[in-house]
Amino acid sequence: MTTHILVTGSSRGIGHAIARRLAGGEARVVGHASGAGGNGDNDVETVAADLALPGAPAMLWREALDRLDGRIDVLINNAGIFEAAPIDLPDAEWLAAWDRTLRINLTASAELARLAVLHFQAGGEGGRIVNVASRAAYRGDSPAHWHYAASKAGMVGVAKTIARGYARDGILAFAVCPGFTMTGMAEDYLASRGGDALLADIPLGRVATPGEVAETVRFLALDAPPSMTGAVIDVNGASYVR
Repeated sequence: MTTHILVTGSSRGIGHAIARRLAGGEARVVGHASGAGGNGDNDVETVAADLALPGAPAMLWREALDRLDGRIDVLINNAGIFEAAPIDLPDAEWLAAWDRTLRINLTASAELARLAVLHFQAGGEGGRIVNVASRAAYRGDSPAHWHYAASKAGMVGVAKTIARGYARDGILAFAVCPGFTMTGMAEDYLASRGGDALLADIPLGRVATPGEVAETVRFLALDAPPSMTGAVIDVNGASYVR
């Protein structure tokens, strides 16, 4: 039976690589983009939804479920933003940035995970959830990105909680924690922070590729043995080890 998968944030970067990797004959995939339009791939249907808006995650879930003939087997929470919020911003601006990042990165993914768990329970055959977090969940991030690190730590906590709470229902949950990955966002960050200095902190000598992260997600979504539920996989070139 073909595996039905919803991938959020699939219009670019890591999410784009994940959707393409999974749609290569192993699964039927519905992707997600924050704005109108798709990612340009004929083999990946895409639903537009702004996850900053209340009700958007539920709308996305309903639309994906409809496109996948009423069955979703795997949810991959990848959508996220990385926007600076220096502590010397005016109070209201700092708080707005914090709320926006947690709303998109954490709360929306938790809403989708809740809907997935309920759907998996109703179907009686279980399912899988993969949260794409970040090494920032464990080592923190820059002084302008408290909110980003907190949101990614929350995604890890959600995955672990689901794994512990619903394994008996056949519901498995995992998290992936990439370090710097060569997407447009990482390229901009590397350029702004001095690429050579940042690369010196990565023993592998380079940042990860989206394809490497996508292959890790593919394994967890399709092949990882059930006893791995609750696992967090690092993809960071040994820049942070636990």
